[in-house]
Amino acid sequence: MDHSWVVCVVVMAIVTIILCRSWKIRGRLRSPPLPPGTLGWPFIGETLEFISCAYTARPESFMDKRRVKYGKVFKSHIFGSPTVVSTDAEVNRFVLQSDARVFVPSYPRSLTELMGKSSILSINGSLQRRMHGLIGAFFKSPNLKVQITHDMQNYVKESMKGWNDDQLIYMQDETKIIAFQILVKALISLDPGEEIEFLKHQFQEFIAGLISLPINLPGTRLYKSLQAKKRMMKLVHKIIQERRESNMGRTPRDVVDVLLNDGSEQLTDELISENMIDLMIPGEDSVPVLMTLAIKYITDCPLALQQLMEENLKLKRRKDQLGEPLCWSDYMSLSFTQNVITETLRMGNIIIGVMRKAMKDVMIKGYTIPKGWCVFTYFRSVHLDEHLYDGPYKFNPWRWQLGGR
Repeated sequence: MDHSWVVCVVVMAIVTIILCRSWKIRGRLRSPPLPPGTLGWPFIGETLEFISCAYTARPESFMDKRRVKYGKVFKSHIFGSPTVVSTDAEVNRFVLQSDARVFVPSYPRSLTELMGKSSILSINGSLQRRMHGLIGAFFKSPNLKVQITHDMQNYVKESMKGWNDDQLIYMQDETKIIAFQILVKALISLDPGEEIEFLKHQFQEFIAGLISLPINLPGTRLYKSLQAKKRMMKLVHKIIQERRESNMGRTPRDVVDVLLNDGSEQLTDELISENMIDLMIPGEDSVPVLMTLAIKYITDCPLALQQLMEENLKLKRRKDQLGEPLCWSDYMSLSFTQNVITETLRMGNIIIGVMRKAMKDVMIKGYTIPKGWCVFTYFRSVHLDEHLYDGPYKFNPWRWQLGGR
């Protein structure tokens, strides 16, 4: 009797397993397969190779090798998550245009830990829209454009005073100082001095961990970056407290004033402090790199350098004759200069891509993106695609006068 019962249970278990596996197999046969590719090593996946390639002369080599082997859409495992990587313009467009029912923003664990729960990258709903609206409106305001134009000219002139003809100038370092000062002043009205030097040093320690292994233990890159952020938060929090005590309701002169004047209980000191630090990232990293690349590209292209100088000197002569200072609209009127900037953005690829998380199984281009997987829409490969651009590795600002080809 006992033996019969055991046999019955075992048989039922075997039948159940077979039925479940058959159901899964049929489901897979009905659904398009996963993209080709490999998930790499356990836990770390292919993250180390991706990061190491990012610091070479050809950062896109990680993607190019896999694109040749697997096609424009392939699977990988980077930043702690199984990921479908797309170097296909059509797939990228579909992912980025989809609403929150299909894809939601997703970021590497190291990035989300560094940014924190109050970061504009992490919050959502009405609070996120409120933050975007307040900060976006301020950065578009005429008053800020006047301030930035004035500060930019002053900081550049001040920096160039220390340049000598026989001195080697490191442009990325110089532009990093200028861009960081301009952005920090727009955010928290901090002028050059000891505090901004402290902030700059801590920020360099902080930003080094944005792309790192998500291991928060003493001695790791992520741990050091989080400690640097705590020290920065303390400084920014002190500035916010001083504003709350003395300047509530005044005409906004920076982003902190804008957020404090809003009066919302949701905009806590911690939230404001955290987002001020997050918004400093372009001044320390992307803008200086872009400015340095622009100098390299136009130096390597004498015709572009000549036309750029002629356009800018023509504007300067006209403003000198009128006795007027340069303003924001003057810069925007320089059409060839704008083409140089656009071409630098295309080749430099400061924002290499965007990550999204699938909220359900998504079928596209004959493949399945499983629910819960990340999608990395990689822009660099698209911007350097020979099928989209003639001579993609050639700096050619005139292509934007001809529709961007």
